[in-house]
This record gives sequence, C-alpha cells and structure tokens, in this order.
Amino acid sequence: MPLREASVAIVIPYYEQQADLDRVLAALERQDYPNHLLEVIVADDGSSQPPVVDAAQLRCTVVRQANQGFRAAAARNLGAAASTAEVLCFLDADTVPEREYISNLVRLPSLVPDAVAVGRRRHADLDGWAPSQLSHWWSGGPAPRELPEPRWLVDGYAASADLLKLDHRSYRYVISSVMCCSRELFDDIGGFDESFVGYGGEDWEFAHRALAGGAVLHHARHAVAWHNGPDWALRPVAERTAGKNAEALALVRLITDPDARRHGFRYDVPDVAVEIDVGCHASGSLISTMSCFLDLDVGIWVSGAGADRLLTSLRLEDARIRTGRVPDRVRRRCRFVITVAGRVSLPRSDVGLILERCAEEGVGTVEAGAGDIGVRCRSSWALNRERRWATGGVRLREQAATDCLSTTLTLPNGALDLVEVDRDADLSW
Repeated sequence: MPLREASVAIVIPYYEQQADLDRVLAALERQDYPNHLLEVIVADDGSSQPPVVDAAQLRCTVVRQANQGFRAAAARNLGAAASTAEVLCFLDADTVPEREYISNLVRLPSLVPDAVAVGRRRHADLDGWAPSQLSHWWSGGPAPRELPEPRWLVDGYAASADLLKLDHRSYRYVISSVMCCSRELFDDIGGFDESFVGYGGEDWEFAHRALAGGAVLHHARHAVAWHNGPDWALRPVAERTAGKNAEALALVRLITDPDARRHGFRYDVPDVAVEIDVGCHASGSLISTMSCFLDLDVGIWVSGAGADRLLTSLRLEDARIRTGRVPDRVRRRCRFVITVAGRVSLPRSDVGLILERCAEEGVGTVEAGAGDIGVRCRSSWALNRERRWATGGVRLREQAATDCLSTTLTLPNGALDLVEVDRDADLSW
C-alpha cells in the first residue's frame, strides 16, 4: 500500500520520566518519516517540574495539566487538542519507537479515515541506556535485555489476521501506548473518556467506542516500539486483583461486551437500544411489544404523541424504559439499535436470531416485516459510519452511496413468528 505523507502529531503523555522521554525524542528524531511533517506534543500529567524538550531536533510543544491523580486519558486529549495534524499517534513516554515506526503505523490511517492502527509493543530493560546508544542497537550492535511479550496479545493478533477478523471482543487488542488514528475519527468519537482516573482501561473504552462508531482495526506488526520494563501482568504490583477489579468496574458501565457484563447487572448504556413509536399503542399492546426484548441487556425508548402520558399510566418502575429517542451517547456505545413499527409481538428467540444475523461480518441491517408491522435492527457501527461518511470532512459524493457501506439482510416471510397484537391485549393472568 503506498504511503500518503500526511501531517502527524505524536502525542506523549508524561509524568516525571525525563530519562525515558529523552530516549523517545531521540528515537523520533531518527524516524524515516519526513521530519517536516512531524510534530511532538508532550502532555504533562502534573509533574512537579515540566519536561525538558529543548535539545530535541523536532517541533516540540509541552502542554500541562494539574496533578489530580493518574489522568492519561485527559492528558492525551489535551495533547491532541494542541495540534491540527491530520493523523494522531499516541506513544507513551517510556516506549521507544524503532526507525520505521511512524511510517508503518500511519500508513493505513493516512489513507482510511475510519482506521485505528495499533503497533507492536515489545519489552526491554532500557534503564541506563543513553539516547545515543539507540542507533547502535538498531544497526546490529549491543542490545538491551529483552523481556517477554504478553502471549495473549501475540495470539490475539495471529488469530485475527492482525485484526482483519473482528468480533465483539477485538477492542481488547488496542493498546493506547502504540496507537494511531485520523484526527477526523478521533474528533468524531469524542477522544478518550476523561472519567478514567488511575492506570488502565481508557484504551479499551476508546477502542470499543471506535468500533461502535464504525472504525476498522489494524495491527501494524512492523511498527515496533520498545516499552521500558515488563508488561503490567509481570510487574511487581501490589494489590493486583483490586486494581484489575477497579478497572473492570470502570469499564463495564461503558463497554457493552456481553462477556464484560456476564454478572447480569444493568447499566445506563445498554447493549441493545430499542425505539418504539406509541402512536398505534394502548397499554396492553405496548407492554406486549416491550416484553419481547426484556431478557436482553436493553434500553427501551418510547416516543410519539402521548408517550409520556402512556408510560406514566403503566406505573412500571423500570429504569430501562424511557421516553424520547435513543440519545446520541447511547448510539455511540451500544452495539445494536432496533426500531419497531406497529404493535409487534415475536418470541424472544426470534429477537436473538435477528441480533445474531446482525452481528455477522459486514451486516449493518436486518429487517423483517408483515403488513403494517416490522422490526429493523441496525449495527451501531453501520449507523455511525454512515453518518460520518454522509456528513464528515471526507464524505461520499451522494447520500445513496451509503448503501455500499454495509449489507442489508431482509428476512423472508415466515422466517420469524411475527404477529400483530391488539391494542387492548389482555395483561391478566
């Protein structure tokens, strides 16, 4: 694939790591990417003294935020906001890139606005290594002591053909210390979630939201950067289980992965969002229609004339049922949006079939109908990619061309046990 030489900002979150940063800046000076297209933004996360970048033969900017705990997500956003480059590379201050790192990492995001690329993070003991030693190392000279790579990452990239084959758990293979995407995508999905305070989690949340937003993932295996020290799993970390539990609890409220939510709790952002227009409904039919979806990790939004009055009359006391349209914050995080037309009733097993078909590779829409009733399920990635390509900075020439962005499956008559219920369906027992 040819390289389009886009402007690139390397955003480096930093906290009192001057020796590490010196090595990273020296490595960036030696990149084979055109120097005039590179800029470095060091985002200081509250160090007692600002980082020193004067010696670097690069365009370097330092931005700083107050010390309010470990806030890597906020620091990365602060750094990204200080640049107008077309492509954003996020590189940790203790992670030294090889000479071809930038060229290999930005190749796809420079050409495809939807792409999120992740490099290969290797591990070595770099303590005591001077910046001047890097060139000798990469020319075949003495090398630092290499440390193990996380096996789960290596296996995950291999099994997915470098993230070409995606599933609902692929977000776990995006590591923000070696990550790259277009500014257009970064701005569209809203950057990193700054509610993450403490080590870990913000990169998985970003990647999950990027996938829901219609991004494609790519593992740029030849974009190698060396982390100083072992992977977190091999570090002597006190209270490791407590730390991972805190990370999991911060993530599960925003990541709708069924494996993450295996304990059965419900959160403000559901995995499946259902929209129902109450125009043709009375209490009996609305209860019957809504009940078809209640075994899912679901949120149901009812709208139309009289929606508030009808919902109040039901006295449900169920936080999953709300009035209005599915809000944008949910559309950007859930995996599926289902629109119901008419007084629909169908078995829950058929709802499961619809979701299963909509999760197939490349499928953006599954629809089924009979007369005046119907169900339309859309993958959030298809909805959001279509929105971006219809309205974004890089867009399709004609609105109709958005049909090419995903596949629509229309289920034949009889594939589902889809029936119309009476307005006054009997709720008694």
